[in-house]
Amino acid sequence: MIQPVAPRASSPCTKLCILDAMTGLCEGCGRTREEIGLWGSLSEAKRQAIMATLGHRLRAAYPLRDKALAEP
Repeated sequence: MIQPVAPRASSPCTKLCILDAMTGLCEGCGRTREEIGLWGSLSEAKRQAIMATLGHRLRAAYPLRDKALAEP
């Protein structure tokens, strides 16, 4: 009998895993160390709720990053 495969947990991981000592955030995805550690045990609803905040977190933590990336 074939066992059904559970869907993979959604993840904002960008494979740029650098934890910033000043902000406590991963510079790639914006999650905290605690969130990263708990990610697999969180419900999909909780993961989605956290992911909804990550863009704002990253913009608040690194306000000049988007501007620097946009400049030629």
